Amino acid sequence: MNSISNLKSNSNNNSESKVIIFDTTLRDGEQALAASLTCREKLQIAFALERLGVDIIEAGFPVSSPGDFQSVQTIAREIKNSRIAGLSRALDKDIDAAAEALKVAEAFRIHTFIATSTIHVENKLRKNFDDVVEMAVRAVKRARNYTDDVEFSCEDAGRTPIDNLCRMVEETIKAGATTINIPDTVGYTLPSEFGGIIETLFNRVPNIDQAVISVHCHDDLGLSVANSIAAVQAGARQIECTINGIGERAGNCSLEEIVMIMETRKDQLATFTNINTREIHRTSQLVSNLCNMPIQANKAIVGTNAFSHSSGIHQDGVLKSQNTYEIMTPETVGLNTNKLNLTSRSGRHVIKHRMEELGYTSSDYDLDELYESFLRLADKKGQIFDYDLEALVLFSNLSEEDDFYSLQSLSVQSGSNNTSTATVSLQCGDEIIIEAAIGNGPVNSICSCISRITGYAIEIKDFKVASTSTGMDALGQVNIMAAYNSRNFHGMGLATDIIRSSAKALIHVVNDIRRTEKVAVLRDSNRKLNQGNV
Repeated sequence: MNSISNLKSNSNNNSESKVIIFDTTLRDGEQALAASLTCREKLQIAFALERLGVDIIEAGFPVSSPGDFQSVQTIAREIKNSRIAGLSRALDKDIDAAAEALKVAEAFRIHTFIATSTIHVENKLRKNFDDVVEMAVRAVKRARNYTDDVEFSCEDAGRTPIDNLCRMVEETIKAGATTINIPDTVGYTLPSEFGGIIETLFNRVPNIDQAVISVHCHDDLGLSVANSIAAVQAGARQIECTINGIGERAGNCSLEEIVMIMETRKDQLATFTNINTREIHRTSQLVSNLCNMPIQANKAIVGTNAFSHSSGIHQDGVLKSQNTYEIMTPETVGLNTNKLNLTSRSGRHVIKHRMEELGYTSSDYDLDELYESFLRLADKKGQIFDYDLEALVLFSNLSEEDDFYSLQSLSVQSGSNNTSTATVSLQCGDEIIIEAAIGNGPVNSICSCISRITGYAIEIKDFKVASTSTGMDALGQVNIMAAYNSRNFHGMGLATDIIRSSAKALIHVVNDIRRTEKVAVLRDSNRKLNQGNV
């Protein structure tokens, strides 16, 4: 993994400066979701971020839960080409937990923070600013016992008195922080204001050259990207962002937008990143699917309309010269047009070739498994498109190695009398259990069957059906939000038959519930063991 000096390196040539991309999709983005991602799903996103070229992946908040600790540890173990960071409050237990989760990596970052605005210091922390500075310095020094890569964040920096902010930045750099993050935590500042804060820090903090200055902007007023650009123009050299801009409240600075601004406007910004922009679209779609957060059609860079032209004048201009109405090409963000007609007569070599054109390597999927899934879908659908192949890869990768429940067979009878009957056969470990139930619709009756078999009385809170392709035999993607024991779980299913998709989504949910219970049992067992040792 790159050393800190490489991460800090500000030049690839005499005219451009490197901007470090710090992705917090798996921390700030994930904590805003209605249902937590599983460890497997987080790892899948982490691999996509690594392939995208992200410098720092903030994998989670290890002290917050056993599940988050496990996810951070797994990602730190598996990811090799991006540095992994874990978040911690300015508390000993948080920092120790982050270090324990991250120590499996060759190099890692501990990201610790405390609020610095008067509003937060007085109303939330109920301390004076001197105490807060002392806590921050202590936290940085403790983190430095574990790693030489320590980031400190001044929470709500945008509303912190500038004298206090300068003092905090100077003291935490003295304590050993190698990155100082200046967050606009509530998305309050204007670009001129925020850029002015960064400029003032560079002018007034004597040891500012000893750390990378980072920014973390929220989008409450729709200014997160503009504020981040203003900060870069003032000298910041790390941007904290998320895929599709997901995150708390109105979200965070969008990775795809900030990167493509720097890519498209190099003439003005003279900056560069390590991001492989051709991976942007694929990563965006993956995060959208796994997080159950659809992308609005007019979203910059990754929305379905981002490269669409409806006006006759626009269409005529683009046909004559693409740059008349497109300031970047679809190919630069990884959008591909269909070039091959894929049918059940296509062989493995064609599938492999098409996957390579889509940017996948042989390690991203199992060719034999993909080909079998492809043939089954091709027999039902006829022609297969790029998005079908990507959907098949996505959903095959979602199957956990330790799935206890799997669908064996499904039969549903439904009519116009509002009563449906379902018979479901599930593989439950080493045995097959069959159950039948009636309900006020096919999904309701399937849910009753699965609840009887598993013993989990789940309640469906949200149910969405979307097509991932076109035509009568299109793949139907079902997203379910289900509640169990006061916790939300997200399940996904994919099939040409939406009833089968629904069953798969429900089974996804019960497998996640079972895994959560196993983690809880293990946690309680460890607690009892530790108490016994005491």
